[in-house]
Amino acid sequence: MDRIPISKQGYEKIKAELEDLKAQRPAIIQAIKEAREEGDLSENAGYDAARERQGMLEARITYINSRMPLFDVIDLDSLDDERAIFGATVVVEDIDTEETRTFLLLGPDDADHKNGSISVLSPMGKAILGKEEGDEVIVDAPRGRIEYEIVSVEFRGSDALPSK
Repeated sequence: MDRIPISKQGYEKIKAELEDLKAQRPAIIQAIKEAREEGDLSENAGYDAARERQGMLEARITYINSRMPLFDVIDLDSLDDERAIFGATVVVEDIDTEETRTFLLLGPDDADHKNGSISVLSPMGKAILGKEEGDEVIVDAPRGRIEYEIVSVEFRGSDALPSK
């Protein structure tokens, strides 16, 4: 499988999430034990809820553990290029509406479109990856094909990441 790009900050965040999830295991096991002691498991909502929570927790732990070896951890502060690559902040303009949008290109595990970052594997990310200022790109979106012009490409390093 291919390597998965991720910022140092994103990697640390996922590592912390994994440790937090593992720390939750004993409490869930205790909740299952207590629910079992209540008797009839066929009508025990507490038991069902605890087992469901355990299943979701273990699924997330397994998912993260499967991705960790594939991560290609990248220091955003070391990047600079004229092209839109991982870590670039790219401003695009919709050619039809003249609306501008700004995106920080990140990997799928750090991207958060609510905070202005998109995955390099998203349709928009794939379209602008490798492009330079002045290039035009076409993105197939749910509302149809949208043509954009790359207005600027810059590297702001870790300062580009939203602070949480």
